[in-house]
Amino acid sequence: MTRIAAERGMTAEECLAGTGMPPAAVIDPNVTVTARQELTVVRNLLERFGHEPGLGVEAGRHYHISLYGPWGLAMLASRTLRESVDVALRYVELAFAFGHLRFEETATEARLLLDDSEVPEDVRGFLAERVLTGAQLLGTELFSTGIPLRRLTFRHREPADTTRHREIFGLEPEFGAAGNELVFDAAYLDLPLPQANEWARSTCEQMCRDLLARRHARTGVAGAVRDLLVRDPGRVPDQVEVAAELFMSPRTLSRRLNEEGTSFRALLDEVRRALSEELLDHTSMTTEQLAARLGYAEAASFIRAFRRWKSCTPQEYRSRNGRAPARMPQPV
Repeated sequence: MTRIAAERGMTAEECLAGTGMPPAAVIDPNVTVTARQELTVVRNLLERFGHEPGLGVEAGRHYHISLYGPWGLAMLASRTLRESVDVALRYVELAFAFGHLRFEETATEARLLLDDSEVPEDVRGFLAERVLTGAQLLGTELFSTGIPLRRLTFRHREPADTTRHREIFGLEPEFGAAGNELVFDAAYLDLPLPQANEWARSTCEQMCRDLLARRHARTGVAGAVRDLLVRDPGRVPDQVEVAAELFMSPRTLSRRLNEEGTSFRALLDEVRRALSEELLDHTSMTTEQLAARLGYAEAASFIRAFRRWKSCTPQEYRSRNGRAPARMPQPV
Protein backbone atom coordinates (compact mmCIF):
# COMPACT_ATOMS: atom_id res chain seq x y z
CA MET A 1 0.00 0.00 0.00
CA THR A 2 2.89 2.38 0.62
CA ARG A 3 4.10 1.54 -2.89
CA ILE A 4 0.68 2.38 -4.35
CA ALA A 5 0.71 5.64 -2.38
CA ALA A 6 4.19 6.50 -3.66
CA GLU A 7 3.09 5.90 -7.27
CA ARG A 8 0.42 8.57 -6.70
CA GLY A 9 2.71 11.13 -5.08
CA MET A 10 1.92 10.31 -1.44
CA THR A 11 4.95 9.89 0.81
CA ALA A 12 5.42 6.85 3.01
CA GLU A 13 5.26 9.10 6.08
CA GLU A 14 1.84 10.38 4.97
CA CYS A 15 0.61 6.89 4.20
CA LEU A 16 1.70 5.63 7.64
CA ALA A 17 0.42 8.67 9.56
CA GLY A 18 -1.28 7.62 12.79
CA THR A 19 0.25 4.13 12.88
CA GLY A 20 3.34 4.99 14.93
CA MET A 21 5.42 3.11 12.33
CA PRO A 22 8.49 4.54 10.58
CA PRO A 23 8.76 3.84 6.81
CA ALA A 24 11.56 1.32 7.39
CA ALA A 25 9.20 -0.86 9.43
CA VAL A 26 7.17 -1.97 6.40
CA ILE A 27 10.12 -3.97 5.03
CA ASP A 28 11.42 -5.20 8.39
CA PRO A 29 10.68 -8.96 8.71
CA ASN A 30 10.77 -8.68 12.51
CA VAL A 31 7.98 -6.10 12.70
CA THR A 32 4.40 -7.22 13.27
CA VAL A 33 1.78 -4.89 11.83
CA THR A 34 -1.46 -4.90 13.81
CA ALA A 35 -4.91 -4.93 12.22
CA ARG A 36 -5.50 -1.44 13.64
CA GLN A 37 -2.33 -0.12 11.97
CA GLU A 38 -3.29 -1.69 8.64
CA LEU A 39 -6.77 -0.15 8.82
CA THR A 40 -5.18 3.24 9.48
CA VAL A 41 -3.04 2.90 6.35
CA VAL A 42 -6.06 1.84 4.27
CA ARG A 43 -8.02 4.85 5.49
CA ASN A 44 -5.11 7.20 4.76
CA LEU A 45 -4.95 5.80 1.24
CA LEU A 46 -8.71 6.05 0.69
CA GLU A 47 -8.85 9.61 2.03
CA ARG A 48 -6.55 10.71 -0.78
CA PHE A 49 -7.40 8.28 -3.58
CA GLY A 50 -10.72 6.70 -2.65
CA HIS A 51 -12.34 8.25 -5.75
CA GLU A 52 -10.17 6.05 -7.98
CA PRO A 53 -12.21 3.08 -9.35
CA GLY A 54 -10.77 -0.34 -8.57
CA LEU A 55 -8.14 0.87 -6.10
CA GLY A 56 -8.59 -2.35 -4.10
CA VAL A 57 -7.95 -4.35 -7.28
CA GLU A 58 -4.79 -2.34 -7.86
CA ALA A 59 -3.66 -3.13 -4.31
CA GLY A 60 -4.43 -6.83 -4.72
CA ARG A 61 -2.49 -7.17 -7.97
CA HIS A 62 0.74 -6.31 -6.09
CA TYR A 63 0.41 -9.50 -4.03
CA HIS A 64 2.35 -12.51 -5.29
CA ILE A 65 2.72 -15.94 -3.78
CA SER A 66 6.36 -15.32 -2.80
CA LEU A 67 5.29 -12.42 -0.56
CA TYR A 68 3.20 -14.73 1.63
CA GLY A 69 6.22 -16.63 2.98
CA PRO A 70 5.73 -20.26 4.09
CA TRP A 71 1.93 -19.94 3.70
CA GLY A 72 2.28 -19.19 -0.01
CA LEU A 73 5.03 -21.76 -0.54
CA ALA A 74 2.95 -24.49 1.13
CA MET A 75 0.17 -23.72 -1.35
CA LEU A 76 2.57 -23.73 -4.29
CA ALA A 77 4.02 -27.13 -3.29
CA SER A 78 0.61 -28.81 -2.80
CA ARG A 79 -0.35 -31.74 -5.02
CA THR A 80 -3.68 -30.40 -6.24
CA LEU A 81 -5.67 -27.19 -6.07
CA ARG A 82 -7.98 -28.90 -3.57
CA GLU A 83 -5.03 -29.55 -1.25
CA SER A 84 -3.77 -26.00 -1.83
CA VAL A 85 -7.16 -24.55 -0.81
CA ASP A 86 -7.17 -26.72 2.31
CA VAL A 87 -3.69 -25.51 3.28
CA ALA A 88 -4.64 -21.90 2.56
CA LEU A 89 -7.73 -21.95 4.77
CA ARG A 90 -6.02 -23.86 7.58
CA TYR A 91 -3.45 -21.09 8.02
CA VAL A 92 -5.39 -18.19 6.50
CA GLU A 93 -4.85 -15.88 9.47
CA LEU A 94 -1.17 -15.65 8.47
CA ALA A 95 -2.26 -13.77 5.35
CA PHE A 96 -5.69 -12.20 5.91
CA ALA A 97 -6.76 -10.19 8.95
CA PHE A 98 -10.14 -8.90 7.82
CA GLY A 99 -13.28 -10.93 7.19
CA HIS A 100 -13.79 -14.69 7.10
CA LEU A 101 -12.88 -16.77 4.07
CA ARG A 102 -14.65 -20.06 3.44
CA PHE A 103 -14.83 -22.54 0.61
CA GLU A 104 -17.86 -24.37 -0.76
CA GLU A 105 -18.15 -27.03 -3.46
CA THR A 106 -21.01 -28.46 -5.49
CA ALA A 107 -20.93 -31.11 -8.21
CA THR A 108 -19.99 -28.50 -10.81
CA GLU A 109 -18.80 -25.37 -9.02
CA ALA A 110 -16.18 -24.32 -6.47
CA ARG A 111 -16.81 -21.09 -4.56
CA LEU A 112 -14.53 -18.94 -2.44
CA LEU A 113 -16.63 -16.67 -0.23
CA LEU A 114 -15.54 -13.67 1.82
CA ASP A 115 -17.78 -12.69 4.73
CA ASP A 116 -16.88 -9.06 5.44
CA SER A 117 -19.94 -8.23 7.55
CA GLU A 118 -17.72 -7.39 10.54
CA VAL A 119 -15.30 -5.24 8.52
CA PRO A 120 -15.78 -1.46 9.00
CA GLU A 121 -18.03 -0.19 6.22
CA ASP A 122 -15.72 2.62 5.09
CA VAL A 123 -12.97 0.14 4.07
CA ARG A 124 -15.16 -2.86 3.18
CA GLY A 125 -15.16 -2.43 -0.61
CA PHE A 126 -11.43 -1.80 -0.84
CA LEU A 127 -10.55 -4.85 1.27
CA ALA A 128 -12.99 -7.16 -0.54
CA GLU A 129 -11.45 -6.20 -3.89
CA ARG A 130 -7.94 -6.66 -2.51
CA VAL A 131 -8.65 -10.11 -1.07
CA LEU A 132 -10.43 -11.56 -4.11
CA THR A 133 -7.85 -10.06 -6.48
CA GLY A 134 -5.12 -11.67 -4.39
CA ALA A 135 -6.95 -15.01 -4.54
CA GLN A 136 -7.32 -14.76 -8.31
CA LEU A 137 -3.61 -14.03 -8.76
CA LEU A 138 -2.70 -16.94 -6.50
CA GLY A 139 -4.68 -19.18 -8.85
CA THR A 140 -2.78 -17.75 -11.79
CA GLU A 141 0.55 -18.52 -10.12
CA LEU A 142 -0.51 -22.04 -9.13
CA PHE A 143 -1.56 -22.76 -12.73
CA SER A 144 0.52 -20.92 -15.30
CA THR A 145 -2.59 -20.59 -17.48
CA GLY A 146 -4.77 -19.32 -14.64
CA ILE A 147 -8.25 -20.47 -13.62
CA PRO A 148 -11.13 -19.07 -15.68
CA LEU A 149 -13.94 -17.74 -13.51
CA ARG A 150 -17.60 -18.49 -13.97
CA ARG A 151 -18.84 -15.70 -11.75
CA LEU A 152 -17.60 -12.90 -9.48
CA THR A 153 -19.75 -10.87 -7.10
CA PHE A 154 -19.10 -8.02 -4.67
CA ARG A 155 -21.32 -6.56 -1.97
CA HIS A 156 -20.27 -2.96 -2.50
CA ARG A 157 -21.60 -0.55 -5.11
CA GLU A 158 -20.41 -0.65 -8.71
CA PRO A 159 -17.57 1.82 -9.38
CA ALA A 160 -17.65 4.29 -12.25
CA ASP A 161 -15.14 2.21 -14.24
CA THR A 162 -14.61 -1.58 -14.04
CA THR A 163 -11.68 -1.82 -16.47
CA ARG A 164 -9.28 -3.04 -13.78
CA HIS A 165 -11.74 -5.68 -12.63
CA ARG A 166 -12.15 -7.06 -16.16
CA GLU A 167 -8.38 -7.09 -16.76
CA ILE A 168 -7.71 -9.17 -13.65
CA PHE A 169 -10.77 -11.43 -13.50
CA GLY A 170 -11.56 -11.82 -17.19
CA LEU A 171 -15.24 -11.00 -16.77
CA GLU A 172 -17.59 -8.28 -15.62
CA PRO A 173 -18.26 -8.60 -11.87
CA GLU A 174 -21.71 -8.24 -10.35
CA PHE A 175 -21.87 -5.48 -7.74
CA GLY A 176 -24.43 -4.86 -5.00
CA ALA A 177 -24.74 -8.64 -4.57
CA ALA A 178 -25.66 -10.55 -1.42
CA GLY A 179 -22.06 -11.63 -0.88
CA ASN A 180 -18.46 -11.51 -2.10
CA GLU A 181 -17.97 -14.67 -4.13
CA LEU A 182 -15.41 -16.01 -6.60
CA VAL A 183 -16.73 -19.01 -8.56
CA PHE A 184 -14.91 -21.42 -10.89
CA ASP A 185 -15.33 -24.89 -12.39
CA ALA A 186 -14.92 -27.59 -9.71
CA ALA A 187 -13.02 -29.76 -12.22
CA TYR A 188 -9.91 -27.63 -11.55
CA LEU A 189 -9.78 -28.79 -7.92
CA ASP A 190 -8.27 -32.18 -8.66
CA LEU A 191 -5.83 -31.21 -11.40
CA PRO A 192 -2.17 -31.74 -10.37
CA LEU A 193 -0.17 -28.61 -9.62
CA PRO A 194 3.06 -28.20 -11.65
CA GLN A 195 5.32 -27.46 -8.66
CA ALA A 196 4.03 -30.13 -6.26
CA ASN A 197 6.60 -31.25 -3.70
CA GLU A 198 5.52 -33.20 -0.62
CA TRP A 199 8.66 -32.45 1.40
CA ALA A 200 8.43 -28.71 0.69
CA ARG A 201 4.71 -28.63 1.48
CA SER A 202 5.07 -30.45 4.82
CA THR A 203 8.08 -28.32 5.80
CA CYS A 204 6.26 -25.07 5.00
CA GLU A 205 3.15 -26.28 6.84
CA GLN A 206 5.26 -26.86 9.95
CA MET A 207 6.63 -23.34 9.62
CA CYS A 208 3.03 -22.06 9.38
CA ARG A 209 2.11 -23.94 12.55
CA ASP A 210 5.11 -22.48 14.37
CA LEU A 211 4.25 -18.95 13.22
CA LEU A 212 0.66 -19.33 14.39
CA ALA A 213 1.78 -20.71 17.74
CA ARG A 214 4.02 -17.69 18.30
CA ARG A 215 1.28 -15.31 17.18
CA HIS A 216 -1.22 -16.90 19.54
CA ALA A 217 1.15 -16.61 22.48
CA ARG A 218 -0.14 -13.10 23.11
CA THR A 219 1.05 -10.74 25.77
CA GLY A 220 -0.67 -7.98 27.71
CA VAL A 221 -4.39 -8.03 28.47
CA ALA A 222 -5.09 -10.26 25.44
CA GLY A 223 -2.68 -12.86 26.81
CA ALA A 224 -4.34 -12.76 30.23
CA VAL A 225 -7.78 -13.19 28.65
CA ARG A 226 -6.61 -16.12 26.57
CA ASP A 227 -5.13 -17.81 29.66
CA LEU A 228 -8.44 -17.43 31.51
CA LEU A 229 -10.41 -18.82 28.57
CA VAL A 230 -8.43 -22.07 28.61
CA ARG A 231 -7.82 -22.32 32.38
CA ASP A 232 -10.87 -24.41 33.30
CA PRO A 233 -11.02 -27.65 31.24
CA GLY A 234 -14.74 -28.00 31.85
CA ARG A 235 -16.13 -24.62 30.81
CA VAL A 236 -15.51 -21.37 28.94
CA PRO A 237 -16.14 -18.16 30.97
CA ASP A 238 -17.99 -15.21 29.46
CA GLN A 239 -16.72 -11.64 29.18
CA VAL A 240 -18.26 -10.51 32.46
CA GLU A 241 -16.50 -13.31 34.37
CA VAL A 242 -13.17 -12.68 32.66
CA ALA A 243 -13.37 -8.93 33.36
CA ALA A 244 -14.08 -9.63 37.05
CA GLU A 245 -11.06 -11.94 37.22
CA LEU A 246 -8.91 -9.11 35.86
CA PHE A 247 -10.42 -6.56 38.29
CA MET A 248 -11.96 -4.36 35.59
CA SER A 249 -15.39 -3.69 34.13
CA PRO A 250 -16.48 -5.39 30.86
CA ARG A 251 -16.38 -1.97 29.17
CA THR A 252 -12.80 -1.35 30.32
CA LEU A 253 -11.81 -4.84 29.16
CA SER A 254 -13.28 -4.14 25.72
CA ARG A 255 -11.38 -0.85 25.51
CA ARG A 256 -8.07 -2.42 26.58
CA LEU A 257 -8.43 -5.26 24.06
CA ASN A 258 -9.36 -2.78 21.35
CA GLU A 259 -6.16 -0.86 22.10
CA GLU A 260 -4.24 -4.11 21.52
CA GLY A 261 -5.96 -4.62 18.17
CA THR A 262 -8.31 -7.45 19.16
CA SER A 263 -11.60 -8.15 20.96
CA PHE A 264 -13.06 -10.64 23.42
CA ARG A 265 -15.06 -12.22 20.63
CA ALA A 266 -11.96 -12.65 18.44
CA LEU A 267 -9.99 -14.24 21.31
CA LEU A 268 -12.88 -16.54 22.18
CA ASP A 269 -13.14 -17.60 18.54
CA GLU A 270 -9.39 -18.23 18.42
CA VAL A 271 -9.45 -20.36 21.58
CA ARG A 272 -12.50 -22.32 20.49
CA ARG A 273 -10.92 -23.07 17.12
CA ALA A 274 -7.65 -24.28 18.63
CA LEU A 275 -9.38 -26.34 21.32
CA SER A 276 -11.81 -27.90 18.86
CA GLU A 277 -8.97 -29.17 16.65
CA GLU A 278 -7.05 -30.45 19.66
CA LEU A 279 -10.06 -32.28 21.08
CA LEU A 280 -11.07 -33.74 17.72
CA ASP A 281 -7.51 -34.98 17.13
CA HIS A 282 -6.85 -36.43 20.58
CA THR A 283 -10.18 -37.41 22.16
CA SER A 284 -13.27 -39.39 21.22
CA MET A 285 -15.69 -36.72 22.45
CA THR A 286 -18.94 -36.50 20.50
CA THR A 287 -20.02 -33.36 18.67
CA GLU A 288 -22.50 -32.65 21.47
CA GLN A 289 -19.80 -33.05 24.13
CA LEU A 290 -17.42 -30.80 22.18
CA ALA A 291 -20.09 -28.12 21.80
CA ALA A 292 -20.76 -28.15 25.54
CA ARG A 293 -17.03 -28.08 26.36
CA LEU A 294 -16.52 -25.05 24.12
CA GLY A 295 -19.44 -23.13 25.62
CA TYR A 296 -21.99 -23.48 22.83
CA ALA A 297 -25.65 -23.74 23.78
CA GLU A 298 -26.27 -26.37 21.11
CA ALA A 299 -24.29 -28.63 18.79
CA ALA A 300 -25.65 -26.90 15.67
CA SER A 301 -23.96 -23.61 16.67
CA PHE A 302 -20.63 -25.39 17.10
CA ILE A 303 -20.97 -27.16 13.74
CA ARG A 304 -21.66 -23.83 11.98
CA ALA A 305 -18.62 -22.23 13.64
CA PHE A 306 -16.39 -25.19 12.78
CA ARG A 307 -17.54 -25.10 9.17
CA ARG A 308 -16.57 -21.41 9.06
CA TRP A 309 -13.11 -22.21 10.44
CA LYS A 310 -12.33 -25.35 8.45
CA SER A 311 -14.89 -25.44 5.60
CA CYS A 312 -16.06 -28.86 6.78
CA THR A 313 -17.99 -30.43 9.65
CA PRO A 314 -16.27 -31.84 12.77
CA GLN A 315 -17.06 -35.37 11.57
CA GLU A 316 -15.51 -34.68 8.15
CA TYR A 317 -12.44 -33.19 9.83
CA ARG A 318 -12.00 -36.35 11.91
CA SER A 319 -12.34 -38.56 8.85
CA ARG A 320 -9.75 -36.55 6.90
CA ASN A 321 -7.29 -36.88 9.78
CA GLY A 322 -7.69 -40.63 10.07
CA ARG A 323 -9.90 -40.79 13.17
CA ALA A 324 -13.23 -42.57 13.22
CA PRO A 325 -16.21 -40.43 14.22
CA ALA A 326 -16.96 -40.65 17.92
CA ARG A 327 -20.11 -42.50 18.94
CA MET A 328 -22.55 -41.57 21.63
CA PRO A 329 -22.36 -44.01 24.57
CA GLN A 330 -25.30 -46.42 24.59
CA PRO A 331 -27.31 -46.87 27.78
CA VAL A 332 -26.79 -50.18 29.53
